[in-house]
Amino acid sequence: MRVQLTKTFDFDAAHHLPTFPEGHKCRGPHGHGFRVAVRVEGEVDEAKGYLLDFGEITAACEPIRKKLDHAYLNEIAGLENPTAENLARWIWQRLKPQLPLLSAVIVYESATSACEYRGE
Repeated sequence: MRVQLTKTFDFDAAHHLPTFPEGHKCRGPHGHGFRVAVRVEGEVDEAKGYLLDFGEITAACEPIRKKLDHAYLNEIAGLENPTAENLARWIWQRLKPQLPLLSAVIVYESATSACEYRGE
């Protein structure tokens, strides 16, 4: 049986988007309550009855959540232009080594706006 599991984590952070046009509301400093959904996919081990313990996903995500929470994202190496797209890729690059079954990272910067990244 093939399944997808999704685990979410939240963090609050500020940023500015330096490549947006002058006068755009996102070019200046502002903040978001971000939600990140981390999805893994694969075949269930029939002997165990599950794909992956949700706790393993949480453990892989926690150092990333701590680094991002209450941070100014532009000051984090690799996030000098912290768009939702770049943030999703940045998180993917740090999670993939710990979660080989990673299939998607979805970054919600609001309840209605999100970016889904599935690797290169």
